[in-house]
Amino acid sequence: MKLTNRNIHRDVAFFYVGLLIAFSFSGIILNHRQDWYPMDYTYESSEVELILPEDTNLIDDNLLKEATASWGIEAEFDSHRLRDESLRVYFKDNVVADIDVITGKGIVEYKRKTPFLGHTMYLHKTTNSFWIWYSDIFGAAMILIAITGILIPAGKSGFKKRGWKLALAGLIFPLIFLFILA
Repeated sequence: MKLTNRNIHRDVAFFYVGLLIAFSFSGIILNHRQDWYPMDYTYESSEVELILPEDTNLIDDNLLKEATASWGIEAEFDSHRLRDESLRVYFKDNVVADIDVITGKGIVEYKRKTPFLGHTMYLHKTTNSFWIWYSDIFGAAMILIAITGILIPAGKSGFKKRGWKLALAGLIFPLIFLFILA
C-alpha cells in the first residue's frame, strides 16, 4: 500500500470509527446531563425517613450506617455527601438515598446502568490510566485525520479553493464561545 494522505486518513479513520461514534454519543449526553442522564436509571425506589441531629457536623458514616440499617437495603453502606440541606447516602451496587436534612424524609433509588449509552459515558468519564493514554492517542489520531483530510488533493473543492473557508468558519464558533460568551 502506498503511503499517501488519503490512505493514512482513511485507515486511521476506519480504525477509530467505533470510538469516534461512542465519544460523540457520550459527549452529546454529557452536554445535556442536567436534562437527561442515562449513565444509570432508577428501576425501583422507596420512601424512607431518618432521625438526624440538628447539628449537621454530627452526621458521619457511623451514624448513617446505624440509622440506615433498618431500611432493609441489602447493599453495603459506602459513603455520604452533605450539601446544604441535602444528604446523599451511597451504598454499593448502585443504590443511592437522597434525604432532606431538615425533615429527615427521602427516597432510596436502586439504579442500573443504561445499556450502551451508560457504557459509552463510562468511556468518556473513566480515570483509568490505560484508558487515558489510549484516549490521548485517539486525540492525536483525530488531529492526524484532520490534517491528512485537509491535505488530500481535491481540485476545485479542495482545501485551497473552498475548504479553508469552511475550516475558518468552523474555528470561529469555538473562539467566539471561549472569548466572548464564556
